[in-house]
Amino acid sequence: MTLNGQDITVYFQTEREDAADIELVVVVPTFRRPDHLVKTLKTIVSQRPDVPLATVVVENDADGLAGAQAAKSFFLGHPSDSAIVVVRRRGHAHACNAGWTTALDLYPNLRALAVIYDDEVAAPEWLDRLLAVQETHGVDIVGGPQLPVFEDPHEQKWKRHPVFTPPYNESGPVPILYSAGNVLIARAALDGMPRPFLDPALNVVGVGEADFFDRCKAKGFTFAWATEAWVAETVPAYHTTRSWIRTRSLENGAISALLEHQRDPTFSGRLRVLGKSLALIATSLPVGLKLWAETGLAAASLYPLYVAVGRLTAKIGSAEAQDRTHNVT
Repeated sequence: MTLNGQDITVYFQTEREDAADIELVVVVPTFRRPDHLVKTLKTIVSQRPDVPLATVVVENDADGLAGAQAAKSFFLGHPSDSAIVVVRRRGHAHACNAGWTTALDLYPNLRALAVIYDDEVAAPEWLDRLLAVQETHGVDIVGGPQLPVFEDPHEQKWKRHPVFTPPYNESGPVPILYSAGNVLIARAALDGMPRPFLDPALNVVGVGEADFFDRCKAKGFTFAWATEAWVAETVPAYHTTRSWIRTRSLENGAISALLEHQRDPTFSGRLRVLGKSLALIATSLPVGLKLWAETGLAAASLYPLYVAVGRLTAKIGSAEAQDRTHNVT
């Protein structure tokens, strides 16, 4: 199996039902997290949606294969419709593209595709909640919260910081989504978007998905939010350092500016992006003070400023340098 000249190898596959009967596929990109991957898979196989379900694990470490081996052992002990594929080219975009394409190739009649990362575990009725919101509102793409679970129990305060808070608080239609770490994508959106789905040039977690959803919106696909369809995301201790949070805040601003540049690359478009960035700097003090009051976190007050500065510098780390490149939050 190939994807734009990139080899994808089927490492392992089990079938309990005819592949043509599978209507929902969960894709799990993984990179060097075999122990947590097993935790993720346990919460997937415990789901009981009303439609036939399969799981596709995408191993993005073709040299080590620790995730593929752990997933194979798990599926041998928990028989279910599943596949494990290995993608040689590293990076978040390559892993997602391989997983989504594999799901469509192996299960040709799927109605929707869900995505969860290997540092997350799903709520007991995760898939049911995503499907219910999609059906209720008739949308193409549904997202849910990625709730932080901090490895250091003394760092719980950071869950109030904008870097870790979900973009929406209520279920229902929303203008757009930003992360593919907890999302359900209808078949119509997959068929309506060109391949590769995520731009390989934007091979960093957070960038490729945001660009994909932005292009989906431009094509007229619709979005909704499912508050109860949460996943719990393990946050390592070093992600609560002030330097990491500052860097993530700057990159959030850079991503927003990058997407705006792509929508309108003309000179006047760039002027509008610059004007918006300068306006955000001008308002960063009162907005930051409001965030401080709302969250009780002094560090949160700097978030609007960092976002504005990030928009001006528009600097996003390379795929090789980013720890989130390989599905690490």
